[in-house]
Amino acid sequence: MGLLERSKGKLIEAFVEQVRDGSTLRVYLLPDFQFIQVFVAGIQAPTMGRRATSETVINASVTSDEPNGESTTEQRAAPTSAQRLASSAASVTEVAPDPYGREAKHFTETRVLNRDVRIVLEGVDKYSNLIGSVYYPDGESAKDLGLELIENGYAKYVDWSANMLEVEAKKKLKCAELEAKKTRLRIWTNYVAPATNSKAIHDQNFTGKVVEVVSGDCLVIADDSLPFGDPSAERRVNLSSIRSPKMGNPRREEKPAPYAREAKEFLRNRLIGKQVHVSMEYSRKVGMADGPAAPTSGADSRVMDFGTVFLASKDGDDASPAPSAAGNQLAGVNVAELLVARGFATVVRHRDFEERSNYYDALLSAESRATSGKKGIHSPKEAPVMHVTDLLTAASKKARDFLPFLQRNRRMSAVVEYVLSGHRFKLFIPKETCSIAFSISGVRCPGRDEPYSEEAIALMRRKIMQRDVEIEVETVDRTGTFIGTLWESRSNVAVTLLEAGLAKLQTSFGTDRIAEVHLLTQAEQAAKRQKLKIWENYVEGEEVVSSGAAERRQKEEVKVTVTEILGGGKFYVQLVSDQKVAAIQKQLASLNLQEAPVIGAFNPKKGDMVLAQFSADNSWNRAMIVNAPRGAVESSKDKFEVFYVDYGNQEVVSYSQLRPLEASVSSSPGLAQLCSLAHVKVPGLEDDYGQEAAYRLSELLLSGPKEFRAVIEEKDASGGKVKGQGTGTVFLVTLVDPESDISINATLLKEGLARMEKRKRWEPKDKQQALDELEKYQTEAREKRFAMWEYGDVESDEEDTPARKPAGKR
Repeated sequence: MGLLERSKGKLIEAFVEQVRDGSTLRVYLLPDFQFIQVFVAGIQAPTMGRRATSETVINASVTSDEPNGESTTEQRAAPTSAQRLASSAASVTEVAPDPYGREAKHFTETRVLNRDVRIVLEGVDKYSNLIGSVYYPDGESAKDLGLELIENGYAKYVDWSANMLEVEAKKKLKCAELEAKKTRLRIWTNYVAPATNSKAIHDQNFTGKVVEVVSGDCLVIADDSLPFGDPSAERRVNLSSIRSPKMGNPRREEKPAPYAREAKEFLRNRLIGKQVHVSMEYSRKVGMADGPAAPTSGADSRVMDFGTVFLASKDGDDASPAPSAAGNQLAGVNVAELLVARGFATVVRHRDFEERSNYYDALLSAESRATSGKKGIHSPKEAPVMHVTDLLTAASKKARDFLPFLQRNRRMSAVVEYVLSGHRFKLFIPKETCSIAFSISGVRCPGRDEPYSEEAIALMRRKIMQRDVEIEVETVDRTGTFIGTLWESRSNVAVTLLEAGLAKLQTSFGTDRIAEVHLLTQAEQAAKRQKLKIWENYVEGEEVVSSGAAERRQKEEVKVTVTEILGGGKFYVQLVSDQKVAAIQKQLASLNLQEAPVIGAFNPKKGDMVLAQFSADNSWNRAMIVNAPRGAVESSKDKFEVFYVDYGNQEVVSYSQLRPLEASVSSSPGLAQLCSLAHVKVPGLEDDYGQEAAYRLSELLLSGPKEFRAVIEEKDASGGKVKGQGTGTVFLVTLVDPESDISINATLLKEGLARMEKRKRWEPKDKQQALDELEKYQTEAREKRFAMWEYGDVESDEEDTPARKPAGKR
């Protein structure tokens, strides 16, 4: 509108001609006497309703009486469509005024009707109605009509039109409405404040260093007032009154929301390792499952602490937003305000009397600037997409395929995403856009639940968590973990661990491939002399038990029964000591399974847990749907492929052999554990002697109800989640028959139905001893030409040795 463009933000003299309701005026603009209707900005008064109107009849002819007694008839045109519409709308039923509607109108009339006022046009609504602030004279001063109506309980605050006002004006209107609600004034007589799960925090300000950026609105800060290593030193602080895009959950296959990575990276570059001031403001009880919006109940909830974080500003920092409107702000830049101004977060619209940030108005102002500037999440453009390959959840073969790319450059940049243990980390490689598991070569920190393991993790979190580092990859182990050297600020992190007495130097693989081994040796010797941490009981000259022997003693031994045999030396077992087996069988026996499911009411999908009837003995067992027909079930003969999670069997059954499973029964993890014979390679079912090996393994393991002793040599988690037979974590075991005291591994080697895995140059001493013992059985089978050795040496190591390229011509 031309009027708005010419006069927006300017004081205009006007004369009030009519008051339609408490917040709607019809005025003449002076001196031109232009007649307009204005809605008071930021408020809405109760409406005046509508009056009933009698129906108007439109006749097509009009009769006039002449003086001489003769009558003539004047013919008129038929009514137009507009007249018909007006005629039909005239018979409107009466609508009574809202409560306090008449009082609000009277309040406005006594102050401005037929009087001179001043109007500031603020904008228009979607129907092009003018919105403005109205000021009327009161003695020597001028009063705001909208503020007066709210203070006296005759109007309510309206957010959409209040956004046209200045921040200070909005704050006055909102505060006046809250005060009227507290006193239950007029239109708020029956007002009941909504229930809130937030609670104010008073006098809990602290200073600390940012250790981790969890997401765009959550930080982990180490409190300077608490000693290093104290479990409560690291405090999780959620930024008050803002919400950043969610990072997603890889375990649930949830991808990050648009701009979630950018928000986290923005804070990481600004805050990691920096000193900040924190003002804690409120806490809120939230549900564990669905976040702040979830209903809270007892044990299913947790308490989140919210506060405002201030970063010391630097001269020439062009990223700082406009100064905060709060007068008592701590020195520095409000991180939440900075994030909102960049378009990486939105401001939470709190309910009445709900605790909020002390700098809430400044946050709203920053959001308004970001919206008008179309920054970040407010931009109409599509968000940038980054595809990251997570090698931690992928198969170990994929990690081995990536090894040449990571070895291509001697040193490469990386970011530490997470500290898994003192010497093992999750790293992000920007150049290759992949995340990897990385272990420091040559050192070993205490494992979980061992003394000083938590201190080693705390030291690494303080030193390298989410920092930019440099790495040099040497190799990759069988679980997909890359091994190499890591530097932070040109300092070898392994030296830091050894100097602090939180790691031991591992030389069982040899020292020729450990970078800067002389520095590592000096650091360990210095920690030994000072008897730091793990060396507190060290006596110089006393022989230290090798780490390999220590690992041998720590290997877990369990009693198992074998339930299913697969090809390639793999099989499923149940733990004899597991009490859940009997408990689950008892639960299943108590279920009523006679009635077949109703088609349409029960539609199992891939990945669902159900009850399935095993074809061999017609028993009902827990099973996972591996494959299902597309769409809804159409017939009781529809086929489903199921995996029995407690036994390891897999078969195809019909729909009539399935039943829904209660959550109380399906929540327990499967009891069948996938295992593989350690240190040996058994041919697959498609290979030569694969059928014979599987048949012999069945004879040894399934000939009767028999218990075996399983020594867990290693756990391979590269198989990911359990999705069917042969998937999930694999236990590499030495399976010993207690009657003969000979391992099944050795028996298959002795009979020529398996061969030893290829030896590596560097192996732990305990593994070398085990391989030497097994090699005797393989040598015996080779000499006697048993099974696969029938025609001499087996050329079976070809898959382990990369093929040589033929020599090319010059």
